Amino acid sequence: MCGRYILVQKLENIEKRFNVRAAFDAPLKPQYNIAPGRLAPVIASNNPHQLQLLRFGMTPYWSKTDKFFINARAEGEHNLDNSPNYKGAKGIIEKPAFRKPIRSQRCLVIADAFIEGTTEERLNKPFVIYLRNKIRPFAMAGIWDEWINPQTGEKIRSFAIITTVANELLLKLPHQRMPVILSPSDERKWLDLRLPLSDITALLKPFDASLMNAYPISPLIKSPKADGADLIEPIGPPLLPEENLQVKSYLQSLGMGNPKQHFSDHPTENEISSNESSS
Repeated sequence: MCGRYILVQKLENIEKRFNVRAAFDAPLKPQYNIAPGRLAPVIASNNPHQLQLLRFGMTPYWSKTDKFFINARAEGEHNLDNSPNYKGAKGIIEKPAFRKPIRSQRCLVIADAFIEGTTEERLNKPFVIYLRNKIRPFAMAGIWDEWINPQTGEKIRSFAIITTVANELLLKLPHQRMPVILSPSDERKWLDLRLPLSDITALLKPFDASLMNAYPISPLIKSPKADGADLIEPIGPPLLPEENLQVKSYLQSLGMGNPKQHFSDHPTENEISSNESSS
């Protein structure tokens, strides 16, 4: 699954990288621990030239309650043993919560890196996973929906990250799944609602492991209330060797802004009602 990620880029860098303009006036603060329930920037297919703020954790439009999905399995009910060699059907197109969004409500989830734990210890043994060669920010494949609270009438627009089988790097953690990371050439395809569905599902594959690396961090990040640059300080070497890698300067070069800035809109543990079986 992918339940935490990092975005610390300055707004102007995101706008330039994806050729979009922000649809919000509030400053975009660095987020070192984007957890379910937080607002985060995405580029949605309904307006591919705008950067919008949606909630991480997608509630389907037909749901009677605000129970949400943080991830959507590309394989759906297929490949339940998460074999890394799976090449079969993308069952996401059949799942009730996802079959409409995968066809008409796709989005790019903007990130600088993501957080993953091991299969057994989860976020008790977390890692920061990033793209080599300073490729940041990048886009993960997402879907979005709009839900209306039947009690209050409030409209909540929210998103989920699509996951696929692990590549060789994630298997080293070990972890069995990873988010779908799109290459720059595929980002606009993902947002193009004119493309056949078969072309879209063909994009739901693991990213090239040779272009990625990871390093261990403190389990303090497992608290959804936690934030700040200290959370992503390394507590060990990268999984794969890198020449002259100085992690502190590498992280600072991400465009993190002022590490003393913190978000105040953290959800509590009880507010996270994600459906982990969908990851």
